[in-house]
Amino acid sequence: MADSSPPDDEGLDDRLRVHRDAIDVLDRDILTKLSERAVHAKAIGELKAGTGAPAYRPDREVQVLTRLRELNDGPLSDEAVIAVFRQVMAGCLALEQKLRIAYLGPAGTFSHAAVWRRFGTLVDAIACATIDEIFRAGEAGRADFAVVPVENSTEGTVGRTLDLMYATDLSICGEIKLRVQQNLLTHEPSLEGVAKVYSHAQSLAQCAQWLARNLPRAERVPVSSNAEAARLAAAQPGTAAIAGEIAASIYGLAILVPHIEDEPNNTTRFWVLGRQSVPRSGCDETSIVMSAANRPGAMHALLEPLARHGVSMSRIESRPARTGLWEYLFYVDLVGHRDDAPVKAALDELAAKAPFLKLLGSYPADVT
Repeated sequence: MADSSPPDDEGLDDRLRVHRDAIDVLDRDILTKLSERAVHAKAIGELKAGTGAPAYRPDREVQVLTRLRELNDGPLSDEAVIAVFRQVMAGCLALEQKLRIAYLGPAGTFSHAAVWRRFGTLVDAIACATIDEIFRAGEAGRADFAVVPVENSTEGTVGRTLDLMYATDLSICGEIKLRVQQNLLTHEPSLEGVAKVYSHAQSLAQCAQWLARNLPRAERVPVSSNAEAARLAAAQPGTAAIAGEIAASIYGLAILVPHIEDEPNNTTRFWVLGRQSVPRSGCDETSIVMSAANRPGAMHALLEPLARHGVSMSRIESRPARTGLWEYLFYVDLVGHRDDAPVKAALDELAAKAPFLKLLGSYPADVT
């Protein structure tokens, strides 16, 4: 008869203690190194004080994170390493200047998650009710940077953001690509206790197949934001919200079922807007808006310099110009920095050909 007794745990505590003691020593070493890093970061801030140089350098941040990703041999994932070092950099930056970041609120939205992903949690996050308000916060100086949604991989372009970029004096300083992972948040211990589901209409649509399979009888209630959905679910028994992890943390809800979105690669892209010009990072994009003359072949003539100078387009989007019937503006994302020789040559030619051309910004691509 086979022995069914539990495995011998003799000596387990001693073996665990060896690893825990080693971790304690490593934690002390890490803290020492973090303090040394902070000393250098503070010294850099003091050297820059009074020179007008920006405290936050998106190009430098991307270079640091790219190097760390290349050095990472595991077992931590690249994503985990980058998340840790973003917080380290945020803490060091706070010694010099605590950034104020405007975003589309309320607290707990995916826009809020985008702020935390790019800048860490050690910032003053300013929740705004509308995209227009985000722009105004940046333009009036109430925020150092403004984070605005640009496009979603399933829902398409955010037209209001593009329309406001046409007139603003803010420039694009960076981008954030956030995987939209929808979760079912609730106080209920199981799906059987959920009779009503709150969420933004887009999130309900993005999880329609999952809801049909798993909560076919639950009422679906669209609300103004996923954060509002989480607030309601936290206050009402028998309800749940579809929202992100940050909303679960803020409103004290458990994630009953993670990742319930029907499209697993659903991603939202955000622009980081500010007033500084960003140097080349080595992996950059340039965004422009331009108009074309109302005649045959006009758009082809504008795209021809890009092809001739070997400049790739990653996106082109048209929007009504609001200056005349059937007149359009074209928003174009180019691969490369405006100071790269091919991009510069193509932009110089476009400036001579296009009735209207505005450089929206050159900035590091989100490679993380």
